[in-house]
Amino acid sequence: MKLGWTYIEDIGQHVGRTVTVKGWLYAKRSSGKIHFLQLRDGTGVIQGVMARNDVDETTFELGGSLTQESSVEVTGPVREDSRAPSGYELTVTGLKVVQLAKDYPITPKEHGPAFLMEHRHLWLRSSKQHAILRVRDTIEQAIHGYLHSQGFIHTPAPILTPTACEGTTTLFQTDYFGEPAFLSQSGQMYIEATAAAFGKVYTFTPAFRAEKSKTRRHLTELWMMDAEASYFTHEENMQCQEEMVCAVVGKVLAECQTELKTLERDTAMLEKIRAPFHRISYKQAVELCNKAGVPIEYGEDFGAPHDTAIAGSFDRPVFVDRFPTTIKSFYMQPDPRDPSVVLGSDLYATEGYGEIIGGSERIHDLDLLLRKMEEHQVPYEPYKWYVDLRRYGSVPHAGFGIGIERTVSWICGLQHIREAIPFARMLEKIYP
Repeated sequence: MKLGWTYIEDIGQHVGRTVTVKGWLYAKRSSGKIHFLQLRDGTGVIQGVMARNDVDETTFELGGSLTQESSVEVTGPVREDSRAPSGYELTVTGLKVVQLAKDYPITPKEHGPAFLMEHRHLWLRSSKQHAILRVRDTIEQAIHGYLHSQGFIHTPAPILTPTACEGTTTLFQTDYFGEPAFLSQSGQMYIEATAAAFGKVYTFTPAFRAEKSKTRRHLTELWMMDAEASYFTHEENMQCQEEMVCAVVGKVLAECQTELKTLERDTAMLEKIRAPFHRISYKQAVELCNKAGVPIEYGEDFGAPHDTAIAGSFDRPVFVDRFPTTIKSFYMQPDPRDPSVVLGSDLYATEGYGEIIGGSERIHDLDLLLRKMEEHQVPYEPYKWYVDLRRYGSVPHAGFGIGIERTVSWICGLQHIREAIPFARMLEKIYP
């Protein structure tokens, strides 16, 4: 596509030529006869140097009047400059102000998290927030790319559902033309159906959790990628997760060095991410937590302190598998060798970031599924369609879901998950 202007990321292709850059003023400093204009356009940042001798007096005064985040069109020849962060500078010979911003609220001084989240619509423009979301985009591209390379088909899943996937206590309920409906917690069950049609499938969907939690790892609205594959075993399911995570980290390290540098992310631990990952049982994880001084009884679910203790004990991601059936969902396949545990796993990221993926082999036997539904007090009618998948050509199958924001937090080295999504939805936080 041929445009009438040049993106900053392409500026190196135009050395010696006059170009127009359309964007915003990120910062400015002046020294009498020269204005140094830091310009950004979403693809990069470049310095525009406006000298009094290169422009008329009106244009020079206009350059001096520019304020932070004013939108501008800047014209001039491109030249190489090894001192510049991008390696190039723009000699400004023309300037058009699209809109002069006044009293921009986010200034170079320190602002608290509450203020910045209240101005999230503007905070997104800052260098670190911009870098985080570019890394997020690369992570999502890597997931799509890996799954497509393995023959997975993208099949959308609904957001409004008549049933719960994970549990009825954390559902957002709404009215659907007089009938109760819920905001989806996961697309998993629906892609179990599409997996029976296509073999290997995945979906990207928002997920909603009505958890009254204020930890740095929880959102009420998040994004999940769920994948499902017919005939996959528990082991093959974990291998798929392992390869995908390696592909994601590898792509970010290869393509996001500028962003990681902006974030001051120490990549030493990320560079160690290689298959195979560590694997321990739930029982071993309980023992590890107790030895680490984070008490837990066998049969209890892990909380944030346990996640940190487990994840912080390894130099690569670690799978914890074979959880007790009593703390996992009704659809998870019991281990044939020990029916008290399931063929399910959670994958914990390094550096104490905790669980990023949950997966399991699913129950494919009709009678067993019906029995587990009864044990877990799962009503039959809302799940009749799900049971049908076991009536008509049922096969062994497995799948997993990865939390996008948790993965972004880990790879970017964030202290709080709220920065891993453009507009975070948290307990008591729905603005903007």
